[in-house]
Amino acid sequence: MKNTTLGREILSWVLDIGIVLVAVLLITTFVFQKTNVIGQSMEPTLHNGDHVIIDKISYRFTKPKKYDIVVFPYKKNPSQNYIKRIIGLPGDEVNIIDGQVYINKEKLEEEFDIIDDGKLGNREFPFVVPEGEYFVMGDNRNNSSDSRYTDVGTISKKDIIGKAGLRIWPLKDFGFVK
Repeated sequence: MKNTTLGREILSWVLDIGIVLVAVLLITTFVFQKTNVIGQSMEPTLHNGDHVIIDKISYRFTKPKKYDIVVFPYKKNPSQNYIKRIIGLPGDEVNIIDGQVYINKEKLEEEFDIIDDGKLGNREFPFVVPEGEYFVMGDNRNNSSDSRYTDVGTISKKDIIGKAGLRIWPLKDFGFVK
């Protein structure tokens, strides 16, 4: 009798652990994922070593919006993810003049100015964002490999892994990403 009870208890534990593992797998595959920020390209918004939770489900139902911070694989090394801010939507004309970003001939009012030091990438401006694509830039405009460079290029909606949602580390900066 004791062996039967012990066997049922072990089976119950194995079943519970299996259910938890399946739930974790489904959640991390389809809903949320943690990523680490590597480098200074998103400063002052995000810093090297920050841990961020990505919302992977929103873009299944809505389109990415201007100023969303998104995560996507780097085209030359898909195992490496980039995190950048959407600046240009499909059909937008992006231009950089005297260190300022212009979208559809209107100056982008933001705190992230480019210093025109000749390191603006290898893309020709003005540039029209292709349909179904997004133009992304790091907030640290002078230290970011982004859509200004053809090796990064514009990002297709299907390539966006998700939207940065919640910074969980360091604890002093815990909160939603703006």
